[in-house]
Amino acid sequence: MKLLYFTLLFFSSILPIAAKVIQYELTVDERLSSLAGKAVKVLTINGTIPGPTLRFTIGDTARITVVNHLLREQTSIHWHGLLVPYQQDGVPYLTTSPIYPGASHVFEFELKHTGTYWYHSHTGLQEQRGVYGSIVVDPAIRDTINKIDREYVVVLSDWTNERPSAVLNTLMRGNEWYSIKKKNAQSFAGAIRANALSHYLEQQMSRMQPMDISDVYYDAFLANGKDSIALPARTGERIMLRIINAAASTYFYLGSATGPMTIVAADGPSVIPVPVRRLLIATAETYDLIVTAPDSGSYEVRATAQDGSGHASIFLGSGTVHHAEDPPKANLYTMDEMLDGALQSSKAVFDSSKERPQAPYQLLRAPQSTAFAASHPVRTIELRMTGSMRRYIWSFDGKTLDESDAIKIAKGEIVRIVLINNTMMHHPLHLHGHFFRVITGENDYAPLKHTVDIPPMGRRIIEFEANEVGDWFFHCHLLYHMHMGMARIFSYKEMGENHKPDLGNSMKHEPVLMIEGAFLHSMTMGMMAIMYKENDVYFDAMADYSLSGHHETQIGYRRFVGENFSFSLGIDPLRLYSQESGVFFGEVKYLLPFFIESGLRFTTGGVLTVSLDNQLHLTPRLGMNNSMAYTPHHDLEYFGYLEYILLKNVSLIASYHTMYGAGFGIGFRL
Repeated sequence: MKLLYFTLLFFSSILPIAAKVIQYELTVDERLSSLAGKAVKVLTINGTIPGPTLRFTIGDTARITVVNHLLREQTSIHWHGLLVPYQQDGVPYLTTSPIYPGASHVFEFELKHTGTYWYHSHTGLQEQRGVYGSIVVDPAIRDTINKIDREYVVVLSDWTNERPSAVLNTLMRGNEWYSIKKKNAQSFAGAIRANALSHYLEQQMSRMQPMDISDVYYDAFLANGKDSIALPARTGERIMLRIINAAASTYFYLGSATGPMTIVAADGPSVIPVPVRRLLIATAETYDLIVTAPDSGSYEVRATAQDGSGHASIFLGSGTVHHAEDPPKANLYTMDEMLDGALQSSKAVFDSSKERPQAPYQLLRAPQSTAFAASHPVRTIELRMTGSMRRYIWSFDGKTLDESDAIKIAKGEIVRIVLINNTMMHHPLHLHGHFFRVITGENDYAPLKHTVDIPPMGRRIIEFEANEVGDWFFHCHLLYHMHMGMARIFSYKEMGENHKPDLGNSMKHEPVLMIEGAFLHSMTMGMMAIMYKENDVYFDAMADYSLSGHHETQIGYRRFVGENFSFSLGIDPLRLYSQESGVFFGEVKYLLPFFIESGLRFTTGGVLTVSLDNQLHLTPRLGMNNSMAYTPHHDLEYFGYLEYILLKNVSLIASYHTMYGAGFGIGFRL
């Protein structure tokens, strides 16, 4: 019976019945909204977040008019997971013209396959601000195998009251505020409390950045635009939840008070039904899940952020509330979760006993063989996920998108991609315009997906048939990672020998201005820098409050080479003004174990200075900074201070400097 159903479903997908032209109009606009308790400017589609569900039947033609009512911004819409002609894919400049303020664009394409999908802006950081919604493509033949009584679309997302550009600036500057807010910041005292001091010291010695599961602190996690929704259900009903993770940066653990959830589709295509107790859904993935409503009551399906910083709730039914359980929080001081993810990614068997399971790809089995014919030529490509939390640069093989060429492929070949994650974070990688096979132990019946999670230090193999000529985006779907360079373009050779894909300026890195300093009762100090990738142009100053006192300034250029080395060249404006020697300087710095930064500075006056700097997080909010500099024939210079972080941009500081003495006051970061 199941075989008959899947066979009919297959033929219904290639022989559509009573195909129609289905029209929608989507208007992108800006307004004030309070999704997380504070009125902020948001972007909406047809006045709501998320936008409306677009519903079709296989074989229909979609005709969707996107209208841009924004005053100063371009916009775009990408049809995530749908197989469309590349000109309709919605990536501005690369495949589709951007939609300018006051303008509109008509998308038209045939719906070739069934399932749960979604749409979102591919312009800047607009997705974080609310430009996303859901898509459902129904089969021509009703699903009689799974026998659904009710069906709901649930769009999960994360929400910050900050401007996304301010979030990105915070990430680039290495501010610890988000980890503090999530209660995930690592410290010496925290390691002692977690009985993990040896792990903490080992990571410090190996210069390993503190492990974190996510980058951004969010003010709310939402299901259909709310932190909690209630959906009607009756006892015994089988309810299908079409779950879409439209978050910008968050993976969710799904758990249900109703009992096990049955996966019946992943990223759109059907899979052989498989029950799970808890499900990790990566950013940009979709899963169709079936739950059975128990006796009368309100049963929670909970989407818990992977980092444990919050959740969104879906309540089925009414009456006495039955809550779902949160998964235990990860121990960030040990490498256990990271090692588990790396090991699971290369195993053929899924370990369902874990309280914090990995992505369930080993459990997923396509209803028909997805194997390719042996006659196809096979091209194997290896891509390594690389990144620098120190500079917040994300890349493949050490190169950001704007530093790399398109990956050329040819129609008819099988493109096999070996994905290796050399970073400490999960990355959900999404391919436009194609479904790929996720190769686990079930090779002939490997599931078809468009997004795949690569866990920290993990490895996956995907493959697809190159059968859609065009330029296709491939990128990490963590929004800020994509924006900072973890992306590539697959370009078909059939586009022409001289064809060069172009994203315009939509993915170009932009310089970031960083200003920080302190006003102490004994002195003042400050630093201003323009950061661009591995480069800084900076101005430093330190002075007391008397005109005849001690003043230090420098203007320089600094270049970071890898994670541990940097060099600087600069000028001392005060020495130039007073016509003293040693106007120009050069400096090299190297990061030693325990994050001790060693420096060697030399000036045109022949002065050589050796320095050591270190920062230790005593508690999540309290840090101790020490700096020592030795110049031959001069006294040893020492500067140390304690900094207690009050707010994102404000700290209390108590310091001692061999030249300025003791001081206390306020630190700031802009």
